[in-house]
Amino acid sequence: MPHADRMESADTARSNPHDPGVEEARQRAATVEAAAASPVVTPTGSVIRIGTASWTDPTMIAPGVFYPRGADSAEERLAFYADTFPVVEIDATYYALPSARVARAWVDRTPPDFVFDAKAHALMTGQPTEVKRLPKDIRTALPAELAAKSRLYARDLPAELRDEVWRMFLEGLEPLRQSGQLGSILLQFPRWFFPTGENRDLILDARERLGEIRSSVELRSETWFNEKNLDRTMRFLRDHSIPFVMVDGPQGLRSSVPPVMAVTSPELAIVRFHGRRVETWEAKDIPVVERFRYLYSDEELREWLPRIREAAEEAREMHILMNNCYANYGSTNARELAAMLEEELRG
Repeated sequence: MPHADRMESADTARSNPHDPGVEEARQRAATVEAAAASPVVTPTGSVIRIGTASWTDPTMIAPGVFYPRGADSAEERLAFYADTFPVVEIDATYYALPSARVARAWVDRTPPDFVFDAKAHALMTGQPTEVKRLPKDIRTALPAELAAKSRLYARDLPAELRDEVWRMFLEGLEPLRQSGQLGSILLQFPRWFFPTGENRDLILDARERLGEIRSSVELRSETWFNEKNLDRTMRFLRDHSIPFVMVDGPQGLRSSVPPVMAVTSPELAIVRFHGRRVETWEAKDIPVVERFRYLYSDEELREWLPRIREAAEEAREMHILMNNCYANYGSTNARELAAMLEEELRG
């Protein structure tokens, strides 16, 4: 049985409207098929780009799910994606440092106005990485006690190797920067990154290291948004004109982050949709994609329309990224949201 059919048969056994299966999502997408192909431009001239937080998830590239059958190569898939959406987030750069050779291929396979946002490498935001995924030059330079570990943190590295991680990251994305297609570097800080003076300094250090490249900040600890810290958090980001990444995600859990609406830079606003699958959000020993296996309803997407319109009035550019990238769920919701915004603007 083909992979897509196996996913479909598992899906259709469920009665969950937020996990209805590939075919149901395909039927919904068909009614708004071309909606997200171009940026949405507001009456004030703000540009809203809508896309997904991946274009290479294994469940997404399965034959006949999102990509047309026969689009089997990396070149064909990216070209098809770039004809469908005007922006994408590079997720792979979180796990492995990027390659300039691959980035040049991305430039060649996409139109000049297509935009890539890139997730910062784990070591750039205080998170662990697997030693085996580091480039050979860094692995061979590690002290013996670090080279023997399976995972390490940036704080474990000598200062010169921390600097090398940043240098190699920027070098790998240089073709995108040169082509004008590098949108923003997403600095996604972990749940244990709390609102302290030291951590605010780390955000500023990251901003300085990125130089003229735009960055944005997603905070995964709710402590940044509690009654004591919310105003200070937003004031800090506004004072330094650092775009705050607004999120939609599961609520009612210890790890939940509220859907705070705030534009902290006039240049860029970003919203990331993680889905609302509560039962798997904190689950361990499951594939990562299962946390994001959630198809938003029409009503849930419409909740965001006034928030998006408000944000677009304050920022010249806005990126909306569907991170519910299981199969064709994220691509379907991206098309639907684009159609809703176009309808709102026409009205």
